[in-house]
Amino acid sequence: MVAVMTDTNSGISVREGREHGVYVLPMPVIVSGRGYTEGIDIDQETLIKAMAEGQTVQTSQPSPMELSDMWDQLLKEGAEEIVYIPMSSGLSGSCAMAQKQAQKYRGRVFVVDNHRISVTQRSSVLDAVHFARQGLSGEMIRQRLESSAFDASIYICVQTLDHLKKSNRVTAAGASLASAFNLHPVLNIRGGKLDAQCVVHGDKNTQKTLIRLMESDMEKRFQYISPEKIDMYTAGTFIDPEKAEAWRARVQEAFPAFSVSYHPLSCSIACHVGWDALGIGITIKEREG
Repeated sequence: MVAVMTDTNSGISVREGREHGVYVLPMPVIVSGRGYTEGIDIDQETLIKAMAEGQTVQTSQPSPMELSDMWDQLLKEGAEEIVYIPMSSGLSGSCAMAQKQAQKYRGRVFVVDNHRISVTQRSSVLDAVHFARQGLSGEMIRQRLESSAFDASIYICVQTLDHLKKSNRVTAAGASLASAFNLHPVLNIRGGKLDAQCVVHGDKNTQKTLIRLMESDMEKRFQYISPEKIDMYTAGTFIDPEKAEAWRARVQEAFPAFSVSYHPLSCSIACHVGWDALGIGITIKEREG
């Protein structure tokens, strides 16, 4: 048996993971100097409230011991191999740490670096479950996921650059300029790294811009892929849940051939993008349904 494992950066909670046959490692976050674990003693709503109150939030990563403890338990419970799908190595050192740790397991643990995060990472995890049920080995699953790594794209628009500034991902001058002119940066995650795509002026244009960017990707990169082979997602860190559904519905209206779902961004991602960020993602899927 091949056990499929990921972390909460995929947007898959520990509880949801059980429903899909996925083992999920909760990611740690730090709020005002105190450590929390996503899905255990903190959730997105609580984190966003803390951010709105001006509390300091930081991301962290699980220790090698926490990772090994989970792998040891899965092997003890009968897993012959483990496929672990962490967030992209281009965005965190946790993937490299896991790869180093996996060397101690002599070919029984396969760490996948397919350069994804959030909803596209989620799609990879569900594909891995499909492959495992088909009887593919851990190495074969790793190869399949890494070979299709770039068949995906995410765009995310943030309301402020303040949180990215605090994590040294943007200059203080750039963040101040964006705030002063009501500019909302649109970031692109493709190939595992975060990059600036464009800047949108005012709140009314953000959703329209994200949809237009995805329409361009559909025309240029995914035009020959049938809708049933595409996963299309919306995501965000909305304070008001009605805004989350309104965003999903707008994307669904713009892309009627696809089934569009909404998933909250993980606490680790929320720490960097702040509240009321919104995103759209697409990936080619390997599984049916």
